[in-house]
Amino acid sequence: MSTVSAVLITLTCILVPVSLLTVWVHDIVLDTDRYVATVAPLATSPAVQDAAVHRITEAVDVKVDGSAVASDVAGWLESQGLPPRAASAVKALGPKLDDAVNQVVTKVATGVVHSDTFATAWTQANRAAHTAVVHALTGQGRGAVEVSDGTVTLDIGTAVDRLKEELVAAGVSPAAKIPDVNKQMVLFQSDKLAKIRGAAHALDVIGNWLPVLTVLLGAAGVLLARRRRRALVTTALGSAGGCLLVAIALVIARHYYLDHLPPAVQSPAAAAAIFDALLRFLRISLRTAMVLGVVVALGAYLSGAGRFPRAVRGRADAVADSAAHWGDAHGVHTGRAGTWTEGHRRWLVLAALLVVALVFALWNHPTVLTVLLLVAVLLAVLAVLALLAASGRTTAQEEDRPDAE
Repeated sequence: MSTVSAVLITLTCILVPVSLLTVWVHDIVLDTDRYVATVAPLATSPAVQDAAVHRITEAVDVKVDGSAVASDVAGWLESQGLPPRAASAVKALGPKLDDAVNQVVTKVATGVVHSDTFATAWTQANRAAHTAVVHALTGQGRGAVEVSDGTVTLDIGTAVDRLKEELVAAGVSPAAKIPDVNKQMVLFQSDKLAKIRGAAHALDVIGNWLPVLTVLLGAAGVLLARRRRRALVTTALGSAGGCLLVAIALVIARHYYLDHLPPAVQSPAAAAAIFDALLRFLRISLRTAMVLGVVVALGAYLSGAGRFPRAVRGRADAVADSAAHWGDAHGVHTGRAGTWTEGHRRWLVLAALLVVALVFALWNHPTVLTVLLLVAVLLAVLAVLALLAASGRTTAQEEDRPDAE
């Protein structure tokens, strides 16, 4: 392998996972429909629902002071002639009134959060706030999601307003007088957000070109190598290894983040659910790249001139020949199609590989299942070509055999 080829292949192995990061930032985080599809299921996540119930209840509870209400009632009754001892007894009911109101608020808030109202409000808020999610990464834009000093919050005002209506309907009439309260739910917080913004903005700028550049560098590295098949195997396995390292880094980053949550994040379980949801497609892309790298490396190795690859291909051709002889004995012939396939088999195999590669390149967000499906289709096509070629060889042998008198 030449020095230039080695350098290009090394760069390719590094840039493959980096390219996946750029695709995630550019095509998923900055795609409104994709983003909404990612976060919409969080509305039914038990962890997020519990956090929302707690935050909504907390926001309302700040303005419902049972002790103050009991004191006011006791003062009014005392002014009407109630004995001081009885008035003191009324004041002592304040904590119990607090507990009763909290139970009603929590019950109604739970009903609101577990209803379609919250799911709809969650989805609409996230769709309307997608510009602000971009702001979280690029520092541009505003919306229901706000970013300030490394803290990303979501406005849940719609759910709070619905809760006030439900409380009034449940008989808690003082809830109608609840003034506007803080309706921000902290999604996550990090003092490194400013640095992340800079990196994300740079990745967004080059996101459209880096994947293409990576492919071109890899192709050039393989073509310039003295042993191209070995270079292809090295590139595929190296790229898969790079993606594996990034996947491991994400696991470590997740544990570190959850172990160092700031006080503003009230629910670690909700933070974990949001973290996993936002990175789900990136993880799928990394796994897909790893499987694809292994498949390409295995295919390149089995097409080589080594003893084991030759044995595997020889065994496959022997099976195809046996099937062709059996078909010929039972009157199954492919005629000129078989002989033509035998004469052009190498080009047909190359065409099949190019078609499968093109389909994969044009596939919108391929997954591991996509890779396995295309591999299965390719193997089926190769099997058909092998059978046709074997039938062509059988037909040629029959035509070359002297007629028996």
